[in-house]
This record gives sequence, C-alpha cells and structure tokens, in this order.
Amino acid sequence: MKQFKTLSFGLFAICLFLSSNLMAQKRDIYELKTYHIETPAQEAMLDSYLEKAFIPAAHRHGVDKVGVFKPIASQPDAGQKVYVFIPFKSLDEFEAFEGKLLKDQTYLKDGDSYINAAFDNPPYKRIETAILRGMSEHPKFASSKLTNDKKDRVYELRSYEGPTERLYRQKVKMFNSGEMDIFERLNCSPIFYAETIAGANMPNLMYMTTHENMEIRNEHWKQFGVDPAWAAMKDLEEYKNTVSRNDTRLLYPTNYSDL
Repeated sequence: MKQFKTLSFGLFAICLFLSSNLMAQKRDIYELKTYHIETPAQEAMLDSYLEKAFIPAAHRHGVDKVGVFKPIASQPDAGQKVYVFIPFKSLDEFEAFEGKLLKDQTYLKDGDSYINAAFDNPPYKRIETAILRGMSEHPKFASSKLTNDKKDRVYELRSYEGPTERLYRQKVKMFNSGEMDIFERLNCSPIFYAETIAGANMPNLMYMTTHENMEIRNEHWKQFGVDPAWAAMKDLEEYKNTVSRNDTRLLYPTNYSDL
C-alpha cells in the first residue's frame, strides 16, 4: 500500500509538471519589428510590401492577425518608424515562419520590389526586433474592442525597463497581480502584455493599450492614477523601484492593419 501511494504521488507530480509546461506553452510568442525609415519613398515601399505581400502571406501561413502602427503626428519620430506586431502560438511557429515565406511563390512575387530592393535604394534604414512572450495572466493577444474609426484611435505602446532582473520580475508580478485588471476595468482595451525574452532594452516588459482618441487616453491615465487598487499596491515595499525607464510610444494603426 505504501508503495502504491508513493507511485500515485509520483504520477500526480508528473501530471502536474506536464500540465504546468502545457500551460506555459500556451502563452503567445510575439515578434515586434521596428522599421526605421528616412524618406516618404521608403514608407510607401514598406506600406506596399506589408499590405500586399507580407500580411496576406502571414494569413496563409497561420498568423491570424498582424498589427502595423505608426507614430501619431505629435510624436518626435512621426514619419520615421513603422511598428509591425506579429503574434505566434509558439516559438516553433515563429522559427518556421520565415522558411515558409521563402517558399511561398505568391509572396515572393507580390513582395518583389521590397525583397529584391537595390543596395542603394533600400526600403528602410534598419530593423530592430524584439521577441516577447505573453504574460501568464494575459497569455494571448486580443483585438481592440474599440469600434470607432482606426484613424482616430491612439494605440499606446509602453516598455518598462527594470534596474535589475529581480526588480524587473517584481514588476511583471505587479502586472499579473492586479495592474492589468485596472486597465481592463478602465476600458483601455489591451492588445497584449508581454515579457521580453530577446531585445535591445532588457530586462523589460512591454504592453499595448488602445483608446478612442487622445482626450480619452489622457482621461484613462488620470483615472488610473487615482484608482483605489493602484493606490493600494503602488507603495508596497515589494514593488518599489521596479521601473528604471518608461518608454512610451503613441501610435495609430494603418488602414490595412489587422489590429
């Protein structure tokens, strides 16, 4: 009987371990690409490629939605950057994606002017890439719940950098333990919350919320600052000094963006 109990406990532990791993695997993987551009011609070439070649190919190869965003006019980098958000179900899917594109003859044809651009007429200055994993309490991306015209919306992309890995993990814990709930309650319509697993500004987390317009965006942050739940958690000892830099980007979605 004792041996049977030991065996049963061992099987339970294995099942629990496998279950935990399965849950971890269900967290989305995101690729966030930032194209740095210098001219309207580069922007036009990139728009054409993304709309007519890349996004249709992504849909063909299992990526349901691709987000494409640009800085709003008031931002200092307006006209200089294009953000492309690509959600994958797993790292394996992410790793296989480029190979699928390179075998897709329709993609190669539709994207020819971008793919085979001359060295002295490139479609961008450079590309930055961050690989992200959805947070445990918000493991999947979501389309915005907003219904107003895309051109009027403000999409807010934030990166919170931590001074150390330990303090960064505490900020992630803060998000998973209630901070995300405040955004949800205030109808900030989040697209994603994620931990950066490869990128230029680690350790950092990133997230994107959406607002009908700038006035409502500002009102949301005003409400966030006085929210009772935020007041209760922001001064807790375990969450002090968890953010060394807040990088905020105010964006709008292109007319061909899925998100």
